[in-house]
Amino acid sequence: MKRKSYDKKFKAKVALEAIRGEKSLQELAQLYGIHANQISLWKKHLLDGVEDIFERPNKKKTNISESELKESELYKNIVQLQVENQFLKKRTRNCTGTIRIDRTG
Repeated sequence: MKRKSYDKKFKAKVALEAIRGEKSLQELAQLYGIHANQISLWKKHLLDGVEDIFERPNKKKTNISESELKESELYKNIVQLQVENQFLKKRTRNCTGTIRIDRTG
């Protein structure tokens, strides 16, 4: 059985009706043929995301670029640590654990 998918306009319409409270969740569920829990979930998503409507678009881009910059910096650190780790592994392989005494001089 294939799951139904609903477009964002339909979800917003149903969620707004649920917020208005003119009809109960059960009435809306019956009217649209959707489970009441689904309507509650859409209503919650709408209420949780409503603050983003008033955020300036440029600010969102700044937040994204800052996180991309941090991610890039972390990747650079990882590569640097990997190089250092490989170097140290090679150096410790060459160590035999005995001390060499130079008797030539």
